[in-house]
Amino acid sequence: MGYAIINTLTVRRFPAPSAILELLKPITWFPPMWAFACGVIATGVSFEGRWHLLIAGVILAGPMVCAASQAVNDWFDREVDAINEPQRPIPSGRMPGTWGLYVAFIWTGLSLLLGWLISPWAFAATLLGLLLAWLYSMPPLRFKQNGWYGNAACGISYEGLAWFTGSAVMMGDLLPSTPSILLAVLYSIGAHGIMTLNDFKAIEGDRKMGVLSLPVQLGVAGAAENACLMMLAPQFGVIGLLLVWGAYWQAFVILLLVAGQIKMMHYFLQDPVKHALFLSGFGVPLFVAGMMVSAFAVAGRFSVN
Repeated sequence: MGYAIINTLTVRRFPAPSAILELLKPITWFPPMWAFACGVIATGVSFEGRWHLLIAGVILAGPMVCAASQAVNDWFDREVDAINEPQRPIPSGRMPGTWGLYVAFIWTGLSLLLGWLISPWAFAATLLGLLLAWLYSMPPLRFKQNGWYGNAACGISYEGLAWFTGSAVMMGDLLPSTPSILLAVLYSIGAHGIMTLNDFKAIEGDRKMGVLSLPVQLGVAGAAENACLMMLAPQFGVIGLLLVWGAYWQAFVILLLVAGQIKMMHYFLQDPVKHALFLSGFGVPLFVAGMMVSAFAVAGRFSVN
């Protein structure tokens, strides 16, 4: 009897490891890890003697910085999540008290430590990425209160900054090539549209809490059209650049990937709220596949030995 009472109190005071893992949202780690890998590939630098940088950088981008950003977001979104996603660890009570905030602080500190151990540039990029993560969620700035600013911050952190960091770290903290930087910028813009897809599931809660997501600002149809445009326009920019750089077959491959996305977007636009998950699950992988194709394209033409 006494043991049962003590055990119950322990469960209430401390979160289970499964609740911590859910708070850190492993499903969200892939985009920055992939972008970091694209940045690495885009350098054309040999992996020999640099494998530790690749592995540590991928861990930094996903399980550390991205995970920290998810913990920060869930803590400051706990009231909105109580409406939109009451099963999440904090509103459900599986992450008791202020443990959500503690986890956010701990993962922020560990991320900075790993960035410091990798290289000066990795540390600087980690600091910037985490700053954006906290400003995205934390009052008074709280970038996510406005879908234009919030999605831009996410696009920069998840794609552009991760790509740029992967290139810089592999090159010994030197400035990446201009083509690699241009690709990082374009795919950051495309990520703005991808982030909008996540907002269709939370329209009701966002309206109640005063969050000006793009579906709230533009309406469902307007936000859906904007998301498609933001995803497609940068990819056509990438295709144009690859043609200028003489990467003809890579440009053709990305064109095919874009054609597949357009087909899926037509289905998405018929009912954005219902079909947003479909486009995220099947269209976005085509977007990120194009990222790697373009990275290999510039690696073969602007490599650094």
